[in-house]
Amino acid sequence: MSAKLELREVVKHYQAGEIVRAADRVSLTVEPGELVALCGPSGSGKTTLLLMAGAYLQPDAGAVLFDGRELAGLTAHECALYQRREVGLVQQTFHLTPGATAIDNATVKLLADRVPLTEARKRVVPWLERVGLGSRLGHIPAQLSGGEQQRVALARALVNEPRLILADEPTAYLDRRRGAEMVQLLAELAHEREIAVLLVTHDPDAAAVADRVHTLSDGLLADGPPAFFTLSPSAHAE
Repeated sequence: MSAKLELREVVKHYQAGEIVRAADRVSLTVEPGELVALCGPSGSGKTTLLLMAGAYLQPDAGAVLFDGRELAGLTAHECALYQRREVGLVQQTFHLTPGATAIDNATVKLLADRVPLTEARKRVVPWLERVGLGSRLGHIPAQLSGGEQQRVALARALVNEPRLILADEPTAYLDRRRGAEMVQLLAELAHEREIAVLLVTHDPDAAAVADRVHTLSDGLLADGPPAFFTLSPSAHAE
């Protein structure tokens, strides 16, 4: 069953010599079947917002809800289940195990959910093939390029068929073609499977694929892309 992500008047401040306002009364909804791009300068609070959506950080005020349930009310066990079963998190850093093959790196979430290894390996192969790694299944990270490692991380995030995908600069280590393919895959998954997708990006081409674009700057959310972005005029024509 599909579900939406809601951030309601979320506040998150840090003390770093002076107060850093990562999120200042931010309200944002990502509907199932929708890819929403969150843009803005480095240090503007985008990743903080993403991590609060995944219950990896708690807001100072306001509420984050998924499927109508407030994440702050989850127990530690419930939070772990939410992150393992509901969320597909794709980060800039890959967090791959050095000596493990692409297949085994992609099984981590399934194994944590007590799926037998043989079954887990069987389930990850179609996802690795879908991200273009069908010929690299047995390769360890040292034998893969940065872009290939990023695609292993994407397959790992998708293999549990999450209802929410949180992607933090997923095209950062990819060339333009592979980056476009990755974002297009996220859009297809959102639309085909009614998944809510929140994408943090500096890439105008990636943002152009989104159903909606918002800009976060100094903790404040605004509609539309940053002024320095040039999006394709046909990006939202449909």
